[in-house]
Amino acid sequence: MILMAAVLFSLVQSYSPPSATDLCVYDPKSLDLGFDAFDQDPAGGWRALSAKPGCESTAADMIRAYRMNQESRIPLLFWHEAQLRASIGDYGSAVGLMERSRQPAKDDRYGWNAYVDATIAFLRGDKSALNRARDQLLQLTKPDAASAEGTWPPNIAVVDALIRCFGQPYKIAYGATCRVPRP
Repeated sequence: MILMAAVLFSLVQSYSPPSATDLCVYDPKSLDLGFDAFDQDPAGGWRALSAKPGCESTAADMIRAYRMNQESRIPLLFWHEAQLRASIGDYGSAVGLMERSRQPAKDDRYGWNAYVDATIAFLRGDKSALNRARDQLLQLTKPDAASAEGTWPPNIAVVDALIRCFGQPYKIAYGATCRVPRP
């Protein structure tokens, strides 16, 4: 009985609750997922990990590992890693990754590069460049209704939120509290 009590006491004394680092782990097999499963599934891939408080940095590392594992430079993954880096305040790394997400000018019919410019301007604290990038988005010609879905121009609500909450951390400015529904 005394021995059992000693063992129990020892176990209780050595227990420590899991830390945030312990919760921010991912299965290496997830690096073999197809692109849509890894990037777009809110319950899988990097998004499930990034939804855990304090796991943004590990999720960004997971995206980098996926990119390297896939041996491709998927621009959207550079962008999503950059967003996570920006959300934890690592603006320097975020800007470099955002630059790598650009599309060739001939392929940029939907204003992706202007959106990239707007976000980088926000991260650098350059409100005039942010407003210029917004103006570029607004000058885009809308494709015919059959090929354009949703709000036009794309990402304008995000850019407006960045302007509205200029000076706030990216995580706040990008979030829902800074967005106002457009008519």
